[in-house]
Amino acid sequence: MAIPHIWEWSKRKGIGLVATGDWTHPLWMREIKTNLEEMGSGLLKLKSNQTEKQWNNGDEGPYFLLATEISSIYSQGGKLRRIHNLIWSPSIAIAEKINKELLGRGANLMSDGRPIVGLTSMEIAELVFSVDPNCLLIPAHAWTPWFSLYGSESGFDSIDECFGQFAKNIYAIETGLSSDPAMNWRIKELDNRTILSFSDAHSGPKLGREATVFELPELSYESIRKAIIGKGTRVQGLGSSEKRKNTEMNNLNPSPYTLYPKISYTIEFYPEEGKYHYTGHRNCGVKQDPNETKKKGTMCPVCGRKLTVGVMHRVEQLAGRTEDELRIKNQELQETQLKGIYSDAFPNRPPFVKLVPLQEILTEAIGGLPTSQKIQDEYNKLTDYFGGEFKVLLKTAVPEISKISGTKVPEAIEKVRSGDIYVDPGYDGVFGKVKIFGEEKKEKVEVQQKEQMSLF
Repeated sequence: MAIPHIWEWSKRKGIGLVATGDWTHPLWMREIKTNLEEMGSGLLKLKSNQTEKQWNNGDEGPYFLLATEISSIYSQGGKLRRIHNLIWSPSIAIAEKINKELLGRGANLMSDGRPIVGLTSMEIAELVFSVDPNCLLIPAHAWTPWFSLYGSESGFDSIDECFGQFAKNIYAIETGLSSDPAMNWRIKELDNRTILSFSDAHSGPKLGREATVFELPELSYESIRKAIIGKGTRVQGLGSSEKRKNTEMNNLNPSPYTLYPKISYTIEFYPEEGKYHYTGHRNCGVKQDPNETKKKGTMCPVCGRKLTVGVMHRVEQLAGRTEDELRIKNQELQETQLKGIYSDAFPNRPPFVKLVPLQEILTEAIGGLPTSQKIQDEYNKLTDYFGGEFKVLLKTAVPEISKISGTKVPEAIEKVRSGDIYVDPGYDGVFGKVKIFGEEKKEKVEVQQKEQMSLF
């Protein structure tokens, strides 16, 4: 995950803006300064001498945003808390001031790319906003059981409880892989907060598992910040794409009618595929959906210890409204020109689309392992020809894909687009498994689950 490597993978994915990550670490800050240069807009670009020739087609992007993640472990309210928060900075100078303040409060920034500090979330907020109120503090993967705002094992029941007087400065949360926007719409304290989605990647191929698509009148940190905090200002005289700059995190064509910063939609991992979606114990082979957990409780019937309470059950615990109350309507994302792709949309909320990563689709359509040479060759062929993974998954017509990859791959992509797939949900650190082809696979999984549950 060296910066040029992140840039190259972002280019292949079709990502227009990617986080630097880890600017709290002195060695990584040195890498940022060595490889990137500030653009004067709060964003950074790769230095020209770092760009691979084969990608250098006149487009400087993908661009970078100064974002880092901090792990806070502390006691509050008689309970051990483990919270991960994202900090976005509008400049290297501001990031370095925050680092200086963290060092002054005893943080060991050399210990890890994601430093573990004893500061509470309130103390982190006070520190960050005292340095620059234009920074953003965003709870990371907000539902992960062990390290998050709403985490069942070490989190809080509300933003107010976690951030205190600074709750008003928490404008957004990040969903994490095991939840999607619709699940978060059930939480009433999020009604006036933005739902963001990011890939939380630890390797190049994992970039773009989730993304947030912005439509902006100009490419800048401040424009992105306004889109997130919901204070976009209408820009006059910018009625066409020729008269304004637009950017988005996945390089899809934006609507020509957006005259103020906004989030157009988010790209989501199927939450069932996330490794904490259901409640369970992986070592004991126990997995429960929320209804089963309500009936059987959270103690493992095999070992007698507490189960890892999954995101679905945790949402049920904190939800202020039922799924029916959401009045979710199915609508086509015409404004983003995603023909044939449908998504749930809640009134006054950006819609979202759920995808399966292309390498996973190819693995099921072709066979073999995601890391095998034949999968990598097919992946590179498709992304090279169509200009990125997002364009293959979201925009390219199925007949066009057929010309390059025969029939099985485009058929699989079409099934994912329509939601005609089955996901065996993940639990307790085990990723869910996607089943695109074969009803018998789905039935086999369901029979196995029923047999497992009948034991208890």
